[in-house]
Amino acid sequence: MKDKNRDSRSTVRKLSCLQTLVRRLRLRAGPSLLQSAVVFCGISMASGPVLSAGGNIDAEADKVLKAMSAYLSGLQKLSVQADADIEVMMTDGQKLQLTSLVDVALERPGKLHVRRQGAYADAQILISHGKITLHVTSHKAYAQLESAGSIDDALDTLGQETGLDAPASDLFRSDSYDKLTMELNSGVYLGTTFVNGEECHYMAFRSDVADSQIWVRKGERPVPMKYVVTSKWTTGAPQYAVRFRNWDTAPTLAANRFEFMPSPTDRRLETIPVNEVGEFSVEEAEQ
Repeated sequence: MKDKNRDSRSTVRKLSCLQTLVRRLRLRAGPSLLQSAVVFCGISMASGPVLSAGGNIDAEADKVLKAMSAYLSGLQKLSVQADADIEVMMTDGQKLQLTSLVDVALERPGKLHVRRQGAYADAQILISHGKITLHVTSHKAYAQLESAGSIDDALDTLGQETGLDAPASDLFRSDSYDKLTMELNSGVYLGTTFVNGEECHYMAFRSDVADSQIWVRKGERPVPMKYVVTSKWTTGAPQYAVRFRNWDTAPTLAANRFEFMPSPTDRRLETIPVNEVGEFSVEEAEQ
């Protein structure tokens, strides 16, 4: 009984800090940016051949993915909210599901703001004017990186320089089709169903490291409504799931939405440290 109580106290401690054992899982293998996590922030971000409808992705699934990608990349501005669930396997075998609220605003070609609020983080990423800012509001700390001007460049820089995870971030790239189909072994169209009251195309995909599912709204505005990634080789098969809502494809965005002005109590960190599970770690930066 004593050992079980100790395990429970350990679980609570882990959930109280940014070093919670969270692994965001995405369609591709390995880590990358928010996130949406974004702050996709929810958010995790290996390369491989792109499979077309002539490969093992059936024609209808390929058609829907291309239509979604073309529609999203053609939007100059957008905003959307999401509820993101990340499953965590504890060392004692217990599976926890951590839920966060994600808020995304985008203005192409080079501005992105993602905020994620949840039990394990209150943080935001801002991309603007060739600068990436990661602000952990719960710890009153921030760090910045220089990057080329586009959103795609900034996401690449953040992933390469820090290894910070960003589940579902590929959906917001200008080349989302290429990124989403990278390293896939197969894909199948499963008909239509409803997500948040919206009729959606339902598709499922497989890669060597993860299975994924995506639901895309039918009609002239084919936005993703739900996205699920399941780890194939991690004990307990933990999932990352995001459910989108409140899509605005022509929002009025304030100019300062993408700007960061630190408060007098915010501490600037010289690096953006990421711990062994792909989480931003203020504690490690201060050591």
